[in-house]
Amino acid sequence: MARSSSGIVAGLTVAALAAVGFLGYQASATAPAHPQKAVAQSPSPAPSPSGAAKADPAKPVAVPAGSGTGMRVVYSIGAKRVWLVDAAGQEPKSFTVMPSTVHPAPGSYTVGNRTGTVTGSDGVPIEHVVRFASTQGITVGFSARVDNTLPEPDPGKKTGGVRMTRADGDAMWAFATIGTKVVVVS
Repeated sequence: MARSSSGIVAGLTVAALAAVGFLGYQASATAPAHPQKAVAQSPSPAPSPSGAAKADPAKPVAVPAGSGTGMRVVYSIGAKRVWLVDAAGQEPKSFTVMPSTVHPAPGSYTVGNRTGTVTGSDGVPIEHVVRFASTQGITVGFSARVDNTLPEPDPGKKTGGVRMTRADGDAMWAFATIGTKVVVVS
């Protein structure tokens, strides 16, 4: 009898895994290529160093000149924007972010650490943390607040969390694995 019970359990496990796999595929197949951003409280991005004023949402925002080549994450502190640049030459995914109070110096960095979920240095639950720099003793990285808001950081606190929406955090998490190049521009 024990043998048939374990066979039933194994069969149910296989069926459950197949169902989860199918639902995951179905969700990814129906997800929009460029998710809508539900961030009414985030400010408009500042002009980018390339001289572009307000970006037309129908047109992609150009990757800043001088940000390197190949696969990389480009983070513009002044434009409050990130680009996920694929080496294959596809149009990069770009989205606005809320910079932290501590900024890394312009230059090239590497993703050195990632954490799925944690409480941020500001006491807020965050997910998809991608760390790439340390400055003034503060670790700097990209993350999304679990509550999906993008408030201005408290200027009285030294924090390194560059925040984005949860959908953009999902994209960052999938793209910026350990060793991925991160280029910071002004």
